[in-house]
Amino acid sequence: MKQNFTVRKGALDGVETFLSVAQHRSFRRAAADLGVTPSAISQAVRALEARVGAALFIRTTRSVSLTEAGERFLSRAKPAFEELVAASQVARGFGERPAGLLRLSVPRAVVPILLQPLIASFCQAYPEVEVEIAASEELVDIAAKGFDAGIRLGQFIAADMVAVRLTRPFPFVVVGSPDYLRRRKRPERIDDLRQHACLRLRRSNGSVAPWSFVKGNKAIEVAVAGPVIAHDYPTLIDAAIEGVGLVQVPEPVAAAAVKAGRLTRVLEPFAPMLPGVFLYYPGRRQMMPKLRAFIDHVKSRSDAAEKTRIRMNGGRSRPRKRD
Repeated sequence: MKQNFTVRKGALDGVETFLSVAQHRSFRRAAADLGVTPSAISQAVRALEARVGAALFIRTTRSVSLTEAGERFLSRAKPAFEELVAASQVARGFGERPAGLLRLSVPRAVVPILLQPLIASFCQAYPEVEVEIAASEELVDIAAKGFDAGIRLGQFIAADMVAVRLTRPFPFVVVGSPDYLRRRKRPERIDDLRQHACLRLRRSNGSVAPWSFVKGNKAIEVAVAGPVIAHDYPTLIDAAIEGVGLVQVPEPVAAAAVKAGRLTRVLEPFAPMLPGVFLYYPGRRQMMPKLRAFIDHVKSRSDAAEKTRIRMNGGRSRPRKRD
């Protein structure tokens, strides 16, 4: 038969009182120590003895001493109570300053783009925080899996989460290597993709994602075909750089390869805009200082990058959507 090890409600009531009386060998001095009346001390001890089922003290008009049961109870209760006090102090410390393990669930593609530039500076600023990054394309329930926060494209975040913007909106672009585009006619229209090798993403639910476009004010989804299906964008980008085919990815994922001339954007007039990348966390939980510190750090770096961009753009800034 399975035993029930649950501590019943009120089982710890009176333990601190017992320990104080045992230390002082006096109900009156214990009352002064705990800031209550001697009568309250007596009631608490009697209630504890009733729950334990044995007398814990021998009381006379002149002295207070422990019974054998009281001695045994003291030997176990004192270290256990001290551990509880220490545990409370440790937990309180985590609630007062950035410390402990910060667990983040992120897509693999986000790590080099957003996290690598941030992690080093964050760890230097908050040495008591350990950062664990679980890189996966799977859309996990961060609360159920014990994560403090997640990072995802805005359209994949549940409505009951609090979202903090990490990037501006950006286009969903189609790119291919210069070598591939020399061998195949460059696509000018969406229908031209029927003549191309298109590298595709398998979603976490098992389906293969269609490619998305806009034509005028109309959103279009296209089922494409090609030689490679992968579960993450970095693998598809590597295949595109090797000339295997075209790939559609969020613009920041391809930005470095495009800048280096290893990939070229095509079908740009039809590229849809994505809402951007957000950090998200459960709004129903009290935010721990470690997560608050990480969000503030990300925001400060993001604001600094935006100011630099504005200076390089001649002081002009496009209006940003409110988060």
